Amino acid sequence: MNKKAIVIGSGFGGIAVSLRLQKLGYETTIIEKLNELGGRARVFKVNGYKHDAGPTVITAPFLFDELFSLFNKKREDHLEFVPLEPWYRYYFHDGKTFDYCSTIEKTNLEISKFDKNDIQGYKKLLDQSIKIFDVGFTQLADKPFISFFKMIKVIPSLIILQSYLTVSQLVNKYLKNPYLRKAFSIHPLLVGGDPHTTTSIYTLIHYLERKWGVFFCMGGTGKIVSELKKLMIDAGIKIKTNTEVKDLIVENNKVSKIITNKEEITNFDLLVCNADPPMVYSNLLTKYNFKRTFKKEKNLLYSMGLYVLFFGTKKKYNNVAHHTIWMTKRFKSLLNDIFKKKILTDDFSLYIHRPTATDESFAPKGCDSFYVLCPVPNLQGSINWDNESEKLKDRIIAELSKTILPKLEETITDVFWMNPKDFKNDYNSMHGAGFSIAPIFTQSAWFRYHNKDKKIKNLYFSAAGSHPGAGIPGVLSSAKVVENIIRSELKNDEKHRS
Repeated sequence: MNKKAIVIGSGFGGIAVSLRLQKLGYETTIIEKLNELGGRARVFKVNGYKHDAGPTVITAPFLFDELFSLFNKKREDHLEFVPLEPWYRYYFHDGKTFDYCSTIEKTNLEISKFDKNDIQGYKKLLDQSIKIFDVGFTQLADKPFISFFKMIKVIPSLIILQSYLTVSQLVNKYLKNPYLRKAFSIHPLLVGGDPHTTTSIYTLIHYLERKWGVFFCMGGTGKIVSELKKLMIDAGIKIKTNTEVKDLIVENNKVSKIITNKEEITNFDLLVCNADPPMVYSNLLTKYNFKRTFKKEKNLLYSMGLYVLFFGTKKKYNNVAHHTIWMTKRFKSLLNDIFKKKILTDDFSLYIHRPTATDESFAPKGCDSFYVLCPVPNLQGSINWDNESEKLKDRIIAELSKTILPKLEETITDVFWMNPKDFKNDYNSMHGAGFSIAPIFTQSAWFRYHNKDKKIKNLYFSAAGSHPGAGIPGVLSSAKVVENIIRSELKNDEKHRS
């Protein structure tokens, strides 16, 4: 076609849309601020320990399969996805555990440890999740929401599915045991939402996991990025790293110039941002004045921030699962402190990733690699992270040492962390939010940042902050949405020419 495309940002959404555009016939260039592709899916290597910095849970693997099949290749020839068992282990404040398993039979046995009556409640929750999945994922996840009319058409379905309820409200409708209510409400936190405010559309994740499973990629998400990079190079995509976009110049309702720290780029037909949409509008389009969203930036609700602690241990903790959700006694009030009050408290809940449970290449022999994610307030709170990061590290290590990682202080090594300031600085994330804007009902589908700008004709978004949302399935689907929009536009142009 002799058309050129620029993609800003090389997270999974940026990589996926680059591959899809190249297949469509665009000569595609991807620009990345950091020194390697992957965005939040970068990899840290320290003294023989390896840490995936970003997403660690692989669901809906067919979305990766599609990217390889675009170029007549099979994902399994390049990446090994290993099913996990259990999917997640929940460790509660009083030492009780709940294993969320790959089969309903095993899960029901775990549920019976708490309340046998909730076995039937879980079945009803899963049945409802299937119905929500059929609309929220199958029908909507890869469909554009760039006109309000399309949103109106699906509102009756969303009302029937009780999407006006929150995840917590829907789960509590079916489950009565307080431990199980917490366990089955936790999924929104994996995409940046408080279960008590996130739309119940996100309970579709329950069935999404049941339908395709929960996997780990041998070599980690860094291996996925590495193999996709090879695919991009083979496909002819140009890659520019250590290149930060500083400004976007708009003329005649089109982005005409991209100003980076190295050069000015002018020769392109379309621009796709994998970068955080509110940051793009607030920081990169400052010379173009128009009403950019349905809400003023100050009225948007953002996801929580993330404090991520990385470390190795000089021994193996074989009783710790691959994924552990470590929960303090408080649940709703703790999340209220994080999301609404935006204060840092002495207690916390954690997601713990131990990849060495599955892949020993992440640490030296006889050792373990850990990634501990702690939800914290984003930078809209007034926390001094230069002072608090070290203190939070000490509290987390002390609590883990008392519980699932005995004598951790004696065996821990090579400790470092990222806090919301790092998310802002490294990933250009607005307010250092971990997942862009929060997935509440009034910030979902048409109400989320659109995949194509209303007025700038050649500006598109394939990012966590755009439809359909955060998480690996979300951003990979976002790339499909952009492809569908552009494919439709190309067909319309062809009709006009004929």
